[in-house]
Amino acid sequence: MAMLLRTITLPTDPDQIWSVIKGFDKLASWHPRIPPSEMEGNTDPNTPGSVRRFIVDGNVVAREKLIEHDDQGRTYSYEVLDKPIPVDNYIARIEVVPTPDGCEVRWTATYDGADEIIPVVETAFGDGVYSVGLDALRDRFDRR
Repeated sequence: MAMLLRTITLPTDPDQIWSVIKGFDKLASWHPRIPPSEMEGNTDPNTPGSVRRFIVDGNVVAREKLIEHDDQGRTYSYEVLDKPIPVDNYIARIEVVPTPDGCEVRWTATYDGADEIIPVVETAFGDGVYSVGLDALRDRFDRR
């Protein structure tokens, strides 16, 4: 099993960050590279088992299922249902962890894939999605 990890530390109250990122259906509202999403079957976006689908030009390009949503723990995890990269069991987690000077936002994933696919996942998801999203949070909240 491989692991992907990207983090950012911000001098911001964890609840402020969580209020922006907690909605499973709101990723596109704070992430500059993510297309709009909608919930399948008009389900509650923060209820485990609900599925969000991302839509580009009227076509569904990806689907993800919410596994866990914990407002008090400031975290949610989800499974990637569509596989743009040949991996299995891709489970991602985003969480906001308090620190003495603010918080750390962690975006992690575990997955099964061949050794040669790990650099592809690191680039496509780690750099192209996770880091870009975390940088957007830094730009929004870090006023130093």
